[in-house]
Amino acid sequence: MSEPHNDEGAGPRTPKQHRESVIDHWRSFGASVGREAVAVDPGALGRILSDDVAAPADSPRFDNSQMDGFALTSPDASRADRRFRIGPTVAAGADPGELYPGGLPEGTACPIMTGAKIPEGTGAVVPVERCEPPEFGRPGADVIVPPAPAGQFLRLAGSDIRGGDTVLRAGQVVSPHLLAVLAGLGHREVMVRGRPRVVVCTGGEEIVGSGDGTETGGDVLGSSRIYDANGPMLEALCRDYGLEPVGRVLTGDRPAEAEDRMRQAVRDHRPDLVVTSGGISHGAFEVIRQVIGNSASAWFGHVSQQPGGPQGYGDLEGVPVVCLPGNPVSTMVSFRMVLAPAAARVWGSREPETGMAILHGPASGLEEKTQYRRGRLGWDGPQRTASFVGGPGSHLLAQTAGADCLIEIAPGARLAGGEAVTVHALRPAAMPIESTPQHQEIHHDR
Repeated sequence: MSEPHNDEGAGPRTPKQHRESVIDHWRSFGASVGREAVAVDPGALGRILSDDVAAPADSPRFDNSQMDGFALTSPDASRADRRFRIGPTVAAGADPGELYPGGLPEGTACPIMTGAKIPEGTGAVVPVERCEPPEFGRPGADVIVPPAPAGQFLRLAGSDIRGGDTVLRAGQVVSPHLLAVLAGLGHREVMVRGRPRVVVCTGGEEIVGSGDGTETGGDVLGSSRIYDANGPMLEALCRDYGLEPVGRVLTGDRPAEAEDRMRQAVRDHRPDLVVTSGGISHGAFEVIRQVIGNSASAWFGHVSQQPGGPQGYGDLEGVPVVCLPGNPVSTMVSFRMVLAPAAARVWGSREPETGMAILHGPASGLEEKTQYRRGRLGWDGPQRTASFVGGPGSHLLAQTAGADCLIEIAPGARLAGGEAVTVHALRPAAMPIESTPQHQEIHHDR
């Protein structure tokens, strides 16, 4: 097999240079932001709006009662005599015009329920518990209703939003309350950004699948094999950032067999992207480097970061492939620092968040490499803080469990405790903008 292109002789790329190169690579295959219509139901949660959403009508659609109580005319709300005759009850969903065809008469207290459309001429609503007796009597009986200011407990049409006004903006993530807004406005479908379809490829003869049909042979570890952690992790990371995993391939150490499996997965699923983990360094069994290195667009080399120095990309069956290193923490860090921000730029996927924090304890950077240490965010009064979690080794997966960010240590840095550092949230919602002090700006990885 031919050697893949690399520029290692020119020195390693910086993390930013590599990310920009990956973006250019994907765009050279026509990758761009797509859009599709999805139903307004829980399946839309986490999707990103591709278009502004306008209100088709006023919300509320009609003047209605904010309380269970008695509706009074404007003159009756403030008259001296507080005794009224009880009229017919207006329930939520009822048409008050059928019960009060000429509007609400003076001297009548209309029992009305929360959310019910108010009769024409209503000037205020008084909660039933403030009245004497504090209950809904039969029609024709008397009730004493205390005075009320004009407009009390009336929800007027359009007080939330006017028909035709923009209520949601493109780029917003559909959350439960946004879903409620859409449903409440009567939208049955909404336009969202398309999710790039991803095939995940992990492997090596030492890797054993987890009972999902991806095993290369047997389900017994023996003394020299390990379970596949990267496959499930990469699929979960894809979902976190708005990519759709559609297939997973587990390869061994035989290049021809690995290529056959990968090509078949691409033909079966027609993904927008293939993400691989491992097999790209300089060992004797680097099958991904051998398979993808044949493509005309292939690049393999080093990035000046730790963990995750070895990186690569290429194509297979006309689909771009991004090749991440195989140690679990290196895979995770590379996804967060390369793939997630690149996908946000190219496909409009969920944007990873980056900000500043005050470092607990000292730290020394590596010469000529940017280091990404696992960390945990906290607060010390108004200041966001970050503390290291576990060691820097790329195999220390279990020690990552308590981390919610990556702490960036610049090449050659010598930091004392209390200094500001850049932190990269490990999940899209881990570092919400609204909870950040004004002097600590959060920005997206653009």
